[in-house]
Amino acid sequence: MSTPTPAVARTTRSGATAKPVRKTYPVLEMTCAACAVSVESMLKHTPGVVDAGVNYANQQAWVEYDPKAVTQQDLQNAVRSIGYDLVVDAEDPQEVQAEAQQRQYESLKNRTLWAAGLSVPLVVIGMFFMDIPYANEIMLVLAAPVVFGLGRSFFVNAWKQARHGKANMDTLVALSTGIAFLFSTFNTVFPEFWHRRGIHPHVYFESAAVVITFILLGKLLEERAKSNTSSALKKLMGLQPKTVRVVENGQESDIAVAAVRVGQEIVVRPGEKIPVDGMVVSGTSFVDESMISGEPVPVGKKPDEKVFAGTINQKGSFRFRAEKVGADTILAQIIRAVQDAQGSKAPVQKLVDRIAGIFVPVVIGIAVLTFVVWIIFGGENGFAQALLTSVTVLVIACPCALGLATPTAIMVGVGKGADNQILIKDAESLELGHKVNAVVLDKTGTITAGKPAVTNLEWQRPDASEKAAVLFALENQSEHPLAEAVAEHLSGLPDKNVALESFESLTGRGVSGRYEGVGYVVGNRPLLHERGVAISQEVEQRVRQLQAEAKTVVYFADEQNVLAILAIADPIKETAKTAIQTLKNRAIAVYMLTGDNPQTAEAVAKAVGVTDFRAEVMPSDKAAFVQELQTQGKVVAMVGDGINDSQALAQADVSIAMGKGSDIAMDVARMTLITSDLGRIPKALELSRRTVRVIRQNLFWAFIYNLIGIPIAAGILYPFNGFLLNPMLAGAAMALSSVSVVSNSLRLRAVRL
Repeated sequence: MSTPTPAVARTTRSGATAKPVRKTYPVLEMTCAACAVSVESMLKHTPGVVDAGVNYANQQAWVEYDPKAVTQQDLQNAVRSIGYDLVVDAEDPQEVQAEAQQRQYESLKNRTLWAAGLSVPLVVIGMFFMDIPYANEIMLVLAAPVVFGLGRSFFVNAWKQARHGKANMDTLVALSTGIAFLFSTFNTVFPEFWHRRGIHPHVYFESAAVVITFILLGKLLEERAKSNTSSALKKLMGLQPKTVRVVENGQESDIAVAAVRVGQEIVVRPGEKIPVDGMVVSGTSFVDESMISGEPVPVGKKPDEKVFAGTINQKGSFRFRAEKVGADTILAQIIRAVQDAQGSKAPVQKLVDRIAGIFVPVVIGIAVLTFVVWIIFGGENGFAQALLTSVTVLVIACPCALGLATPTAIMVGVGKGADNQILIKDAESLELGHKVNAVVLDKTGTITAGKPAVTNLEWQRPDASEKAAVLFALENQSEHPLAEAVAEHLSGLPDKNVALESFESLTGRGVSGRYEGVGYVVGNRPLLHERGVAISQEVEQRVRQLQAEAKTVVYFADEQNVLAILAIADPIKETAKTAIQTLKNRAIAVYMLTGDNPQTAEAVAKAVGVTDFRAEVMPSDKAAFVQELQTQGKVVAMVGDGINDSQALAQADVSIAMGKGSDIAMDVARMTLITSDLGRIPKALELSRRTVRVIRQNLFWAFIYNLIGIPIAAGILYPFNGFLLNPMLAGAAMALSSVSVVSNSLRLRAVRL
């Protein structure tokens, strides 16, 4: 894909100047990478367009154009003129694209089922009942709709490729099935042509239909994976509410989020999503900002503190003043960045297509050369032998083995991954994983559990543990996010039903209450100082040790003494250190990124053996870091679990999501670990290495088969021993090559990762 040119002022048709704008549009009806090239070329040559790029993977085009020189309708008309469509005037273009993809998927599924249904009787007749009356005619009737109806797209795509001077698997499919069908039709209608020459006329209707059916099945699997590419963006967009509650002239009213203006005062109630970026003007609450920071602990909000679109308010209620709306919010920037990152990847030209680009012209050339040589030197039956041998060349060069080489290995590899709790969404990630030499790990939810938990509960007096039920009662009523971790830790107490005589939440400090006439507090050091509770040197020293381990310390005290100290942290996963060491042993560089503070980041990095880490990073910083590694020539795998990781996941060469993370992270990522075990990461990369090795073996045998079979089919042995390969044997050899490729792929099932 081309690099966009800088946005500069352009002279319009009327002589005025305007600054170019850049917009992204869904493209419909693209079925191959050549389609994307064609659409991109058409857009670039449209007057008024500065630059354009089309991505086949996500079915989108970005266009930088002068709005005074060209309209969106002009762009759409240009694309429509070559048989595609651009979604420019829909209220929800992504929805239009998703619906079109779904229609295409349903159509492909129906075609595949019909092709399979018609191919089964064809194979039965061709293999077991070929001598029944009118067998050839019956097979002709069954095969015609499969080849030229259900398989029409292969011929259309082959023609589109030919217009660009290229060839791919569609070209091979169209050539081999088309010629096999036409040759079989000729043999059915004019069998005496061959009988007069002492040759039995064989037909290949079943071969043509079966090839079409298997290739359609492969396309169906590919389309099913591709149809989900827009779901991540849809879920990101769903983080913003449709309506907001604004305050004007002292009255509250609901308006559409698109109508919010900078400076308006907005009311947010418990559990609601924050619609735009702004500043709190009244009220207090805790807000879940994991979308931005990735950190699991909600952030306390009070007047003069910022809030961001897409984050979720917890139990409190507050009002804030809108400061950034529409495309200026952080959520909108994340959505745009994910779109750009996905769209910036050039369409992947499949390995088999690249090989076919050379292989197809060679096969055609050999078939033509075979025909010409037999016409010249074939003697009396030269024409018949020329026709027979050239068709045999095309039949034996049928793309079955070549076409099955990659998808069968991929299918077995994907199944093997599923057995190991690794869900692989596309072939590209599985093929690319073995090249990864840099792994970037998010901290929270990836290296750590992603949920605060009590790691230490240390009672400071001999009988203090008897007050555990009081501690549970206080924390169970508290609204502070960390209180939930304490309550959960103590939830197994045999007798925890304590009725407090009073309870008070102390904002920013903790909670207090009374039980059996005694006052108790749970909170931070300032709260204890305020209540006159003494903290011994031993307790102070222990607190400093825990804080050095990046843990948050909470005190539990009565009116005079500290009864217990609790350390709360996001615990590190048990398998994290071993997995990271395994990656390092394979010469893979490991990096850690987190939105957390430097002290916590350093403590976690040290505990798991990561020497290179970044703290207090925003979502865009993570993506920029991945891009920086890529510019250094590294193949980067990004592992994350949150919405804040989605931008970096989209940017990475291989993206891996933790299965217990956000749906958006899992949608953007091309691999998902069902388990939270980081040990699956090196296994996923090893699976990629094994799968790619099988693909290469398959391609090697497919080509060896063609290298030997095609010359024999052309009649190279005829001058020496009079041997000519029967087209029926060529069909059998083709089937045997396919069986060998499938068998080799199935060996992956036995691999131990």
